[in-house]
Amino acid sequence: MSHKIIKAHFICGGKYHDMQFARLQILQMLYENEKIYTTFATDYSDIEALEAADFLVTYTCDVVPSDTELQALQRFLKNGKRWLALHGTNSIIEFLEDGRVGAPRTAPALMEMLGSQFLAHPPIQEFDVSVSEPRHPLVADIDTFTVNDELYLSEFHGECIPLLETRWTGGIPEFVDSDWQQDQPRLVMYLHPYEAGQVLYLTLGHCRRTYDMQPLVEAYPERESGSWDNPIMYQLIRRSIGWAIEDIAD
Repeated sequence: MSHKIIKAHFICGGKYHDMQFARLQILQMLYENEKIYTTFATDYSDIEALEAADFLVTYTCDVVPSDTELQALQRFLKNGKRWLALHGTNSIIEFLEDGRVGAPRTAPALMEMLGSQFLAHPPIQEFDVSVSEPRHPLVADIDTFTVNDELYLSEFHGECIPLLETRWTGGIPEFVDSDWQQDQPRLVMYLHPYEAGQVLYLTLGHCRRTYDMQPLVEAYPERESGSWDNPIMYQLIRRSIGWAIEDIAD
């Protein structure tokens, strides 16, 4: 019987989300596999843990690596490793004086690694998510499902293999990138090859509670659980963890 440890590095931190809740949910799912040992950080600064890891998991918002940290991420993927990126990992947020929200393109190398950059989302609402590639094991046997979440509208970089998608058109005056009238699939989950490695990105998973918008808002008026209320969210993350370790030798 093999006793090889599979090392995960999990980064969960940033702004405007209930990071404690997301951290607990994701750590619990990593802990379910007794071969996985997880190190944890709130940003990209623990390069030693990243270099020792077999795979990377991130759930962040407005967290951007330094140049040195970015180079470590590039080496990680060049070595053929896998990165499971969740929800706001591809977000950079800027609140402008006119009240709008911008998504400045100030970290192009990071977004090229991730395959996308968040630009806007309509108000939290219900939307249907359908499977783009039903033969892929990450999404096989999953029927169209409904979530009440942030519908991410992004720009994409490089090859992105759609796995889950939705449809939405309209205007979002609260964001600088406000015009989304073109009717096309909005990717919810995709695979993105980068060098010898791969990134798996799942945009679902917004969560927020009372004090998570400080200092912008003293007390947020309601709790938002996003897709975490749907068992499919957990199914998708468990499958994604399985994907991240599938090529690691016993």
